[in-house]
Amino acid sequence: MTSSSSAPVPGLSLKRITVTYPGHREPVLDGLDLDVADGRLLALLGPSGCGKTTTVQVASGLLTPSRGAVHLGGTDVTRIPPEHRGVAVVFQQPMLLPHRTVLDNVAFPARMRGRSRRDARTAALAQLERVGLDALAARYPRQLSGGQAQRVALARALAAEPAVLLLDEPFSALDPSLRHTMRDLLTTVQRELAVTTVLVTHDQTEAAAVADSVALLDQGRLLQQAQPADLYARPASLAVARFLGCPTALPGHVTPQGRFACLLGELDLPDTVAHRGPGHLVIRPEAVQVGTGPDTVAAVVHSARPEGAFTALVADTAAGPVHVLLPPGTSPALSEHLRLRLPVAHRWVVPDRHSPAGPPSINGVAGPGPAAC
Repeated sequence: MTSSSSAPVPGLSLKRITVTYPGHREPVLDGLDLDVADGRLLALLGPSGCGKTTTVQVASGLLTPSRGAVHLGGTDVTRIPPEHRGVAVVFQQPMLLPHRTVLDNVAFPARMRGRSRRDARTAALAQLERVGLDALAARYPRQLSGGQAQRVALARALAAEPAVLLLDEPFSALDPSLRHTMRDLLTTVQRELAVTTVLVTHDQTEAAAVADSVALLDQGRLLQQAQPADLYARPASLAVARFLGCPTALPGHVTPQGRFACLLGELDLPDTVAHRGPGHLVIRPEAVQVGTGPDTVAAVVHSARPEGAFTALVADTAAGPVHVLLPPGTSPALSEHLRLRLPVAHRWVVPDRHSPAGPPSINGVAGPGPAAC
């Protein structure tokens, strides 16, 4: 057996972090534990006000927690000021110095650390080349587009040679096409440098596209942390499932034999479902199929609306509503009877919130209790 002492040391570790502002009873962060693997990119995801930005402020040293500790590479830095932590932050607004050129903006962190002007500018130019803006080194911030300014801010952060890079919704003010470009750039740069990175975002697509792992926060607590594919396919709670766009939740219970008993009968489950007892069967809308045959369930179309090129369908079954994302050109009529296939490989069960394993719900909202079936 491998001893715990040989486990890899996280690049960034937040241990039981609690933040309570003066005059407020409820904490903004409530005993938050979060590890970011060394050299990996973690996306912090969650609804507005869940504590994402506060987490970045604590990690960077801009905010001292009421309780808990911050470790970088295994070293406790909780009381070390931001300028001595080896952490760089990129905010939603680039916050460039307007009276300095692009090159001098990027060179600024190195100059503050005492490097010569020549060395700092050489290092800055290398980072501008990395983000594809070396040709704009002599320009001033007022001469840049929004996307260019944000790339300069990223280059400036990288020029500081940080041990940890923190990004607080840096692309949220950009148009969609530019956001895709910036995502690709971030992914490339982060993998080249292998710098431990935290990206705060409210965009689930962005989180899944760039992150090695995703942490979902709500009300200052960590609901689940996993690789993007695992988070989507195996949510830990109804709250996580619904936040990630999986509203189907059929109440029932998992039998000792590992089958899901509900008003549809007993349904097979993947071997990966270890839970036994009350719970809800969840399945992503894009996994559900309209079909025929013995492995389908009867349903009636309750609503249908376009969602881009697809049709978002809600169909009522004996166990409750099932949400379906149909391919282009498919649009059943309201009240139409059809049959749905719920592929076994895509089924997952989350524990009922009243059971001992039941985790909290986002913003205090949970689904219905289990049916007697």
